[in-house]
Amino acid sequence: MPSQPIRLYTKGVVLGYRRSKHLQYPQWTLVRIEGVKEKTDTQFYLGKKVAWVYRAGKKNKDGSNIKVMWGKVATSHGNSGVVRCRFRHNLPPSAFGATIRVMMYPSNI
Repeated sequence: MPSQPIRLYTKGVVLGYRRSKHLQYPQWTLVRIEGVKEKTDTQFYLGKKVAWVYRAGKKNKDGSNIKVMWGKVATSHGNSGVVRCRFRHNLPPSAFGATIRVMMYPSNI
């Protein structure tokens, strides 16, 4: 019986920085998580790790050009299921619209 590989993350999309009319806050990134439509649904994802996987021009020490920027889901944003994430290093604007991974760990259950 062949088993399918288990994916330990859900997908999300980077919407942009948290902002107001005149200012933007690049330390806060807004993310829409797949399947999350309400503010109450975001409670499960608070504290979960977030990863933006991208290809860089320069290769790593192991010869790969795939790199990762890590962050964490901090709080909800509004009532439509969007969350605020804080990354170790602020995401660049080239990440807007990109797919990110919302890991299913650490578990709060």
